[in-house]
Amino acid sequence: MTGNISDTPKALHERERVRLAVYHGFARTGRAPSVPELAALTEVTLGQVRQELRALHDRHDVVLDRQDNDRVVMAHPFASVPLGFSVMGAHTLWWGGCAWDSFAMPHLLRDEPDVLVATRCPACDTPHAWVVGRDAPPWGGQVAHFLTPMRRAWDDVVHTCGNQRLFCSTACVDTWLQRTGRERGYVMDLGTLWRLARDWYTGRLEPGYTRRDPASATAYISEVGLHGSFWGLPD
Repeated sequence: MTGNISDTPKALHERERVRLAVYHGFARTGRAPSVPELAALTEVTLGQVRQELRALHDRHDVVLDRQDNDRVVMAHPFASVPLGFSVMGAHTLWWGGCAWDSFAMPHLLRDEPDVLVATRCPACDTPHAWVVGRDAPPWGGQVAHFLTPMRRAWDDVVHTCGNQRLFCSTACVDTWLQRTGRERGYVMDLGTLWRLARDWYTGRLEPGYTRRDPASATAYISEVGLHGSFWGLPD
């Protein structure tokens, strides 16, 4: 024990209640619950909810707005701001945080056998949509381009997620990179993206969830077929 209230068993229990309320709120409604809503759902005081949200932000369990710490911007794979993707279930519409997160939705939301993921190519504005389910990758010749290497993903995670996009082809990736003056990141096909998303967030809606440590995250990424320094792996 450190003597800090945030480290006590009671505070940790409250933190998990707040985390679950954020995630289940997103899953159920497509939006982040407000601080007053979280207080009502968890029977935790407003001040304690704010403290737990900051602790969850520091642990990368949620992402708070830089200007307004009462506002949850992301709780991966959910987002409360548009970052290029919409994800439609049977009754709910979500913002997809990125290509990775959008393809993860049906794997996490067990009541949704599949979802409709829609976006536009950043290079040519061509609209794209796929029915993404749990059994197999969607068909398509499009590619995903991830701009930011994983070692820097949390430097500005909203920027990182906003630049994990789907393009018509590698030619469109090249056009976009030339136009924006950015360096190529990592390009993968839809099948690899689907495998990456499939089990990445398993358990996140359950009590007691903990994020993968670096070793298990690296092993998972390698198993789905990714490689190279972009992912912190051998070439």
